[in-house]
Amino acid sequence: MTVTVKILPNDRQPRIDKLADAELHFHGAPLDGLKLIGFGIWRRRDGVGFNVTFPARQFTVHGDRRNFALLRATEHPSAQNEVREFVLQAYLAEASAKTEDARAS
Repeated sequence: MTVTVKILPNDRQPRIDKLADAELHFHGAPLDGLKLIGFGIWRRRDGVGFNVTFPARQFTVHGDRRNFALLRATEHPSAQNEVREFVLQAYLAEASAKTEDARAS
């Protein structure tokens, strides 16, 4: 099975800190033809670097909003960091390609 990342630039929303949404597309059994949506790529508040958020469901407990992560590590907590880095590298590669295309035009 292979996984590719589809980047959806944030062209329509006024939030300038949210740079893009991302989806994981699965190729090969057993998840062939499925995608996992809900990743977000954000500019960090300090302006240095990026942050990748995972799909989550929001719920309320005693009036407080909380998030329940839908993608979590089973054995190795570093697995989330690997996925986060995988999504971020796809975003940076696409941003770099767009910059090169703009220079060539």
